[in-house]
Amino acid sequence: MDDLQKLEHLLHHWIEHNNEHADTYREWSEKASALGNRQLADILGKIYNETKKMSGLFEEAIKSIKG
Repeated sequence: MDDLQKLEHLLHHWIEHNNEHADTYREWSEKASALGNRQLADILGKIYNETKKMSGLFEEAIKSIKG
């Protein structure tokens, strides 16, 4: 396995791991909202959105490897 193949494998792993974190952020945003802390819920929602954007960048990286 060459370095590009290793990197592609890592990118897939990072996407999966990143999406798991994003799901957790969304869950806690909902919990914070249910607890009445709208400010915290909004911040966690923003973190969720940014994390999902990062997954999109990982996808772009994979596409650039595949050409």
